[in-house]
Amino acid sequence: MSQTRRRGAALEAAILRAAVDELTESGFAALTMERVAQRAGTNKNAIYRRWPDRLALGVAAYRQMARAVQPPDTGSLREDVLEMLRRANRHLSSPLGTILRDLMAAAGGASELLEQLGDRSGDAMTATWLVILGRAVARGEITPEALHPRVATVAIVLLRNEFVTRGVPTVPDDVLVEIVDEVYLPLVANRSSQQRVGDAVGQDAGVEAGPVEVRADDHGRTGRQRRE
Repeated sequence: MSQTRRRGAALEAAILRAAVDELTESGFAALTMERVAQRAGTNKNAIYRRWPDRLALGVAAYRQMARAVQPPDTGSLREDVLEMLRRANRHLSSPLGTILRDLMAAAGGASELLEQLGDRSGDAMTATWLVILGRAVARGEITPEALHPRVATVAIVLLRNEFVTRGVPTVPDDVLVEIVDEVYLPLVANRSSQQRVGDAVGQDAGVEAGPVEVRADDHGRTGRQRRE
């Protein structure tokens, strides 16, 4: 009896399983449509109808392999950020991390890879870091002004930069500490202190803090005015 022809989701799952096996065994550099098609028991056209190139296929397979990470909750912003960086460092230094670094290189960088992964992947990473900052706000370590997506993800971006630009197999722990102590915490603290200073100035001047709007004059120059 001939084997039932797979279609739709069943065929797609078989292709992704084959791509995962290829990545695990040989890495992204050796990933080809031909080898995946042979392993999946299908033809290249079936793959190309779903993924336009091997990068797109590799990204899809990586998403199958990766798992969501729950943010740590140590009771300290510094320790939470360090733990997140250490986890990411271990991941990027692992065989799965090697695949991710190869994908980043093929995509042209981390931001380009996030576009390949889809908006939800970037949003999930940002949300995880915002959870860490949100807990620090709740503990009174920082103010809500620090809850900015670009600020939240600075540490992980700098860590990925170490792998991408330096080509290191793993990042030394003292570099992680430096990222946290010399860049991340001062940046977060600066956004918090700016708000505290602004509040103090407003109180000293007897002005109630309120929303500020930016208006342009007749010459196109802009100025900040506090709404009544």
